Amino acid sequence: MDFIDLKTQYHKLRKPINERIQTVLDHGQYILGAEVGELEQKLADYVGVRHCIVVASGTDALLMALMAFDIGPGDEVITSPFTFIATAEVIALLGATPIFVDIDPNTYNLNPRLLEAAIGSRTKAIMPVSLYGQCADMDTINAIAARHSVPVIEDAAQSFGATYKGRKSCALSLIGATSFFPSKPLGCYGDGGALFTDDSGLAKLINGLRVHGQDGRYRHPRIGINGRMDTIQAAVLLAKLETFDREVKSRDRLGKAYSRLIGDAFHDADPARSMTTPYVEPHNRSVYAQYTIEVSDRDRVQANMKSRGIPTAVHYPLPLHRQPVFSDLGLDRGSFPDSERAAERVISLPMHPYLSEDQQREVVAVLREAVSG
Repeated sequence: MDFIDLKTQYHKLRKPINERIQTVLDHGQYILGAEVGELEQKLADYVGVRHCIVVASGTDALLMALMAFDIGPGDEVITSPFTFIATAEVIALLGATPIFVDIDPNTYNLNPRLLEAAIGSRTKAIMPVSLYGQCADMDTINAIAARHSVPVIEDAAQSFGATYKGRKSCALSLIGATSFFPSKPLGCYGDGGALFTDDSGLAKLINGLRVHGQDGRYRHPRIGINGRMDTIQAAVLLAKLETFDREVKSRDRLGKAYSRLIGDAFHDADPARSMTTPYVEPHNRSVYAQYTIEVSDRDRVQANMKSRGIPTAVHYPLPLHRQPVFSDLGLDRGSFPDSERAAERVISLPMHPYLSEDQQREVVAVLREAVSG
């Protein structure tokens, strides 16, 4: 069994994907070809914002969002310690300092009740992460940020396609940034990402940042990066976007089915061996970029499942404040207890929109044996 089955998706979309790629090969505009502009318009329409700028990776998207606000040495950016390294990495790359705020233990997203206490005179942005496919509490975060005149950047690398109170992820703050890494809910066949905003000035600025800070041919008023998306990746995403809504619905159905099956399988389990299934806020629809549960004795459970042919993954085993690269921040164990507890217990099960009911039942049956054995 595959943890994420991209092969089945390709077989179902082989014709439109191949045709889109062939068109690029025929016209030969591999950088900023027509497909890039077409994709940007369709993505903006899908999310419901005025502007989309597609870029080379999700990491570049986060980096350029920060660059757009001239964030640099001496500045602070607030984010979550329970996420992939890229979120804090881009802050450090610009010479700024990541300021961590612990997560809500139910959703794994930044806990807004702890946010205001972390804002100081050096805070230049707040970057909440919409983890595992569920949006953070963006209205509350935006309201706190507005009181302090601080911009909010949604790290939506795992939540493209999700909704929050009827609005799409990436349209919930001044800038939304997402990733199209192959394993994401909408993924290309390499690295890719995008930024979304209703602010025309920011969109123009970011457009320049992705081409070395250029505002005209060979004219560079500011430092930028080589952050362009390849035309072939745009072509792949255009083909996949045609079926994306169906895949989002499938992910929602499969996530709920997993929770129901696990609930049935463990209803009579010893409480000491019980587990936590994903909690999704009533006003949210998750895209389940990962279907992540909590278990005790995770290493044993994971090894037992592997021996039965069921792949799992851990997102993420070490919170960012405990990463060696951030040791200079002086944040000892116990600084963010909810993030640390989650890091010790979370385990992700196979999840993709083409998972069958039989496969889900097999995963849950093996999970029960792995937990009990």
